[in-house]
Amino acid sequence: MTEAANDTAPRRPVTLTDVARRAGVSQPTASRVLNGSARTVADSYRTRVLEAARELGYTPNLAAQAIARGTSRTIALVISGISDPYFSAMATELMKQAEKYGMRVSIAVTERRVDRELDLVRELRGQQPQAIVLAGTGYVDPPNGDELVAELRRFEETGGRVVLISRTDLPFETVTFDNHEGARTLAAELSTLGYRRALVLGSGTPLLSMQQRVDGFVEGFAGEATIAYPDFSWEGARAHIRSLPDEELRSLELVFAITDDMALGAIAGLRDRGRRIPEEVAVAGFDDITTLRDVVPALTTVHVPLDQVAEETVRRALDGDAGGRTVPAHPVIRASTPPVRR
Repeated sequence: MTEAANDTAPRRPVTLTDVARRAGVSQPTASRVLNGSARTVADSYRTRVLEAARELGYTPNLAAQAIARGTSRTIALVISGISDPYFSAMATELMKQAEKYGMRVSIAVTERRVDRELDLVRELRGQQPQAIVLAGTGYVDPPNGDELVAELRRFEETGGRVVLISRTDLPFETVTFDNHEGARTLAAELSTLGYRRALVLGSGTPLLSMQQRVDGFVEGFAGEATIAYPDFSWEGARAHIRSLPDEELRSLELVFAITDDMALGAIAGLRDRGRRIPEEVAVAGFDDITTLRDVVPALTTVHVPLDQVAEETVRRALDGDAGGRTVPAHPVIRASTPPVRR
């Protein structure tokens, strides 16, 4: 065989035995260092094993580890969509918290399709993560609910944990924030500022926590609130504002959108219609996403402490804690909703 042929031939993967031989230790010792073990290894041996692994380019076989342990060092996050600023921020916070425990977070996106959510959970069971976290709102009348519960129960029977974030439509441990109370308190504060006519932009998709925000705002608002249910997106909010009749638009004092993303879409629509913010129309949202730092005027919203939500979620995913936990959410009044001058 020619030298050129040898250069292009695939190389044998580096094994744990190769690392142990290079480090001059036994294979069990190398395994305890690289694969994790409750038994301690002397620092001198640990250093030699890690140096040998680095020199040889060795990486642990995660699939084999999962089989041996019955689980992997992974938390599987099933999320509605990663392009939404709220969900991307949530995923980032979960990764930060998981890192503290030596865990990794894998992400699967449902695109708000209940059939896809069910399929993903079935696939994840085979990957043996330590926990499955379902983030994002559940449906007011969840389709395939019984099938999803059955799949998650099977996962729990094999030692996995299930944690929900901001949804109460399934009978599992839940970390949530008070959507209803957050929106109600915001509405009460805006009423105190003098607002009496509001347009509430809900979700055209029947999502439970989003409806809780609508209901909370209507309950806390002292004036007249008109509710609309556009497409649940930036584009949907903008399109709805652009379609309003001139008379209705002129009568608006305030637009409350159930997410900051939709609030930003509403702002775009109002500017398309030539309305000045906040001089002619005030706008408020919900979530307090990090990208609001660049918005002018600064957007009034309800702050959701995602760092606390992530901390609670990871702790429950690893240790378990029966019952639910509600993390407080509170209004933040900013320049987009100044006091009304009549």
